[in-house]
Amino acid sequence: MSVELALLAPALLLLLSFAVVAGRTQIAEGAVQEAARAAAREASLARDAATAAARAGAQAERTLAAQDLRCERTTVDVDTAGFQAPLGQPGDVTVSITCVVGMADLLAPGLPGSVTVEASFISPIDAYRER
Repeated sequence: MSVELALLAPALLLLLSFAVVAGRTQIAEGAVQEAARAAAREASLARDAATAAARAGAQAERTLAAQDLRCERTTVDVDTAGFQAPLGQPGDVTVSITCVVGMADLLAPGLPGSVTVEASFISPIDAYRER
């Protein structure tokens, strides 16, 4: 009986560790997607490209903090090319967020030390916004 337990215990612990990694990855993906959506929406409300980029970055950081996601490294890329469209023409803002989530605290052999999670969101700019 004790031999069986000694053989099964590491396998069960490894299986539990994989479940924790999968759960943490899913939560991180949802948080990064929400941050990208919120940042793109915030950028689309700005009147110029420079303000849009600044507001998107700040909103992404606020949303990730509100989701209690601690990224080892965060990259926020804002594509504001849609602001160059002439008045009356549609344009959009794209925000891409990359977050490296640490897994080192799980202390399970064979698991990755970190997982990279990426998300993008596109939000339309009002074609008749004030300039």
